[in-house]
Amino acid sequence: MDIVCTDKELALFSTIASAAEALQLPGYIVGGFVRDKLLERPTKDVDIVCLGDGIALAHAVAARLKPVPQVHFFKNFGTAQLKTGDVEVEFVGARKESYSRDSRKPAVEAGTLADDQNRRDFTINAMAVSLNAADYGQLIDPFGGRRHLAEKRLQTPLAPAQTFSDDPLRMMRAVRFAAQLHFTIEPVTLAAIEDNRHRISIVSGERIADELNKILMTGRPSIGFDLLYKTGLLKIIFPQMVELAGAEYIDGLGHKDNFYHTLQVVDNIAPHTDDLWLRWAAVLHDIAKPATKRFEPGHGWTFHGHEVVGGRMVPKIFARLKLPQHEQMKFVRKMVELHLRPISLTKENITDSAIRRLLFDAGEDFDALMTLCSADITSKNKQKVKRFLENFEMVRQRCAEVEAKDHLRNWQPPISGELIMEVFGLPPCREIGVIKNAIREAILDGEIENDYTAAYRFMVQHAAALGMTVKAEAK
Repeated sequence: MDIVCTDKELALFSTIASAAEALQLPGYIVGGFVRDKLLERPTKDVDIVCLGDGIALAHAVAARLKPVPQVHFFKNFGTAQLKTGDVEVEFVGARKESYSRDSRKPAVEAGTLADDQNRRDFTINAMAVSLNAADYGQLIDPFGGRRHLAEKRLQTPLAPAQTFSDDPLRMMRAVRFAAQLHFTIEPVTLAAIEDNRHRISIVSGERIADELNKILMTGRPSIGFDLLYKTGLLKIIFPQMVELAGAEYIDGLGHKDNFYHTLQVVDNIAPHTDDLWLRWAAVLHDIAKPATKRFEPGHGWTFHGHEVVGGRMVPKIFARLKLPQHEQMKFVRKMVELHLRPISLTKENITDSAIRRLLFDAGEDFDALMTLCSADITSKNKQKVKRFLENFEMVRQRCAEVEAKDHLRNWQPPISGELIMEVFGLPPCREIGVIKNAIREAILDGEIENDYTAAYRFMVQHAAALGMTVKAEAK
């Protein structure tokens, strides 16, 4: 083999080869598996192209494996999938594709291996390895993909303008591969992305979101987002982020470029979390700065309330980008709304009350919030960053001390609404909420301990001040 495989992989390919030979269907390993093996990257997905019926080959292979895997096939697309061990294998017949201007769904007809390689997005994904007796294991590389891997270069097999116009999602994939692999997009290919950027509008939001998520999960997401920005794709798919770019000056006073600040924050947070939604919070934490930007003579630029306005923007952005509208969106909104709170504590005498309220509001997401806020400390002045991080560590320690004493991160009210109704003989009414809120505020202000006995005593006293009397002692 021209690629280095494990014994299990070699056994699998031998099985596929024998099944293909029995059916007289020439077969090849193609695409990402070949690329990743040459890059010595781990991979568990194998694509097999045969000259003929890919579904028939999948069933023939499955029958030779023990245990026999289930074959999932899709007649309309001529594809089939099976899983053996931890390896996913997809089978498809070699094909030619032709596209209409208003769709990225091609008209398909049977083709040769060369036809199939021609339709691939990049040269590094157009390599194949033969599974046929005459040249078993030989690398078939008509476009110099192996050389481009060594050069860390992304280039299309055919004319890039045609490649991207046919399937505009390939422009997003180019950016994603550049970010994942730390490759450079070849200049003519990069220019073709910029020239064809308007074609991205025919791609579904779900597919764009999938590529954005993959870019965001790379080691340095800034690489991908910067490429999206410079090619003009970002302005089409995510205009609110583009509005962060640039710095404005009045009377010699300017503000930082919030686009590149955001990219720095995302890069800062990447080594500390694999949580996609916390990374999205890093992307969106300052998203409302353009909407809240004001110049105050003698003072400079302000962005008052950008965390609140940004929180309100999150649901609309998630809807536009076809991202989940449920718990994930609520988490990101919460992070955006709270992201200034821990940092603001470094600028004042920290009271236990302020820390209790932060712990209460952040709840089980406190650690995620602190990770985001630490990543948000950026400056070209290394001493300034060092000082901020030291102050921030002090806040973290104070939070740990208060939490150990007051247990507010996953706070549950020590007094329930049902108990209030029982003690005071009340039906469901407004007064119950008033009493519960008063108990919560007393705990957060440190007036009473966060326990049942102190809360019960406070409840009775507060209710008396409202003219309410105890009807029944709590059981």
